Amino acid sequence: MEPITLTTERLVLRPFGPKDADRAYTACQDPDIQRWTVVPSPYTRADAELFTGKLSPAGWQEDSSYNFAVVLRDDGPLVGALGLTRLSHPGTYEVGYWTAREHRGLGLTTEAVLGGAHWAFTALAADRLEWRAEVGNDPSRAVARRAGFRMEGEQRSALVNKGIRRDTWTGSLIPADLGLPGTQPYLPARS
Repeated sequence: MEPITLTTERLVLRPFGPKDADRAYTACQDPDIQRWTVVPSPYTRADAELFTGKLSPAGWQEDSSYNFAVVLRDDGPLVGALGLTRLSHPGTYEVGYWTAREHRGLGLTTEAVLGGAHWAFTALAADRLEWRAEVGNDPSRAVARRAGFRMEGEQRSALVNKGIRRDTWTGSLIPADLGLPGTQPYLPARS
């Protein structure tokens, strides 16, 4: 897929590139990002260069993952990262994100997640976005909830982070949650 840029009210979501290595390196020095996400720890400049210069562009080329640098409009600072990864079940993608410490609590990541979700449902023909975070990552869960994800429960030993299996919270967002049509009919279970 050709890389694309998305815009929201306050943000630009654009593909990561080599010019983002320094800003990604700086943001990922935050102990919370290293603790709660699967970025390497310690996070080196070489890790940032690999992610921004090779891994992110390769995901676009292979049509398997789409990593966005989330920046404030008008060429503003790096706010965070948003990734959408194609899963094995057709029409299903996983969303992941991190937010630079100085931009937390402003609703920017929720805005980015909603912009990415709208794009996934309309351009990628996604019918389901899945969110997972390690149990205890309350800020990530709060973002997912504000974006409209329905919490679906916990999964035991569902995430490997820094060589340790961890339990996760899970949630999902479907096109109907954003008032959009899906690509296939959906018949919810009766309560």
